[in-house]
Amino acid sequence: MKIVEQIKQPIDYEMELFEEKFRISMSSKVALLNRITHYIVNRKGKQMRPMFIFLVSKMLNNGEVSERTYRGASVIELIHTASLVHDDVVDDSNRRRGFFSVNALWKNKIAVLIGDFLLSKGMLVCIDNNDFDLLKIISVAVRELAEGELLQIEKARKLDITEAVYYEIIRKKTASLIASCCSMAAASVKPNSQDVDTMRKFGELIGMAFQIKDDLFDYGEEKIGKPTGIDIKEQKMTLPLIHVLNTVPKIEKDWLINSIKNHNKDRKRVKEVIAFVKKNNGLTYAETKMKQYQSEALSILKKYPESEYRNSLELMVNYVIDRKK
Repeated sequence: MKIVEQIKQPIDYEMELFEEKFRISMSSKVALLNRITHYIVNRKGKQMRPMFIFLVSKMLNNGEVSERTYRGASVIELIHTASLVHDDVVDDSNRRRGFFSVNALWKNKIAVLIGDFLLSKGMLVCIDNNDFDLLKIISVAVRELAEGELLQIEKARKLDITEAVYYEIIRKKTASLIASCCSMAAASVKPNSQDVDTMRKFGELIGMAFQIKDDLFDYGEEKIGKPTGIDIKEQKMTLPLIHVLNTVPKIEKDWLINSIKNHNKDRKRVKEVIAFVKKNNGLTYAETKMKQYQSEALSILKKYPESEYRNSLELMVNYVIDRKK
């Protein structure tokens, strides 16, 4: 059995029912909108975020979920999908998970409007059901996503990112949405409890580990659908690179910065940068940090009674850092 199927096993029923509810939550009276949302829904990824919501809810609530849990999962998926559609416009990207992106097929104007539509749908799911605590959780995540993107753009121009700023960027850009999944799951079954904060922290730790794993893929040999060195070509400051920039002598640091700023399209130079980062322990350092986040996340889970849901969440935490793409 594949690892993702194993993780999903205790929530198979909820995930199937969720898919039906999610399709309904995306519907509109505008035919063009329905055509595009149908295209999006049929090209979904692994659905890790809804999986987090149902597993956390069931772990905290003796295997039970509520209608609020389904609404929370729908809200997260609507907002996440909106952010992906908008991201593809911002990055001028024509592909998403191996398929054409919305902006590639329908152009930027329609893609931006689709993202806005999904965002408002997500907010209304909460408002129509008086789930104002859930609305607050997701609104904070949306704010942090935007702040993280802008902080990254601001810092990337100067290539002067410290490790602390890097963590702040990935906490907002990647970890905030997974943190909101886990806190929303807790709030859906145990509103106003300590679990809401505990699960937010748990999700944040996984999100941090997840992003560092993504950074490491840029230096890998394996074919993962993303060519190695792409982050360097796009002048993205990742943890292995930041660590090396902050630890090597000035002459080598200057060579690195010059390579990224002025020679990032030169394949040979990019390969040299990758080799240099590896040689100076950039990858080893990033892996150590990733494993620290993983072990903190696992230690939070250990505070809860053992169950098939907790076991699946432990598998999920390990999958985040062992995945091949």
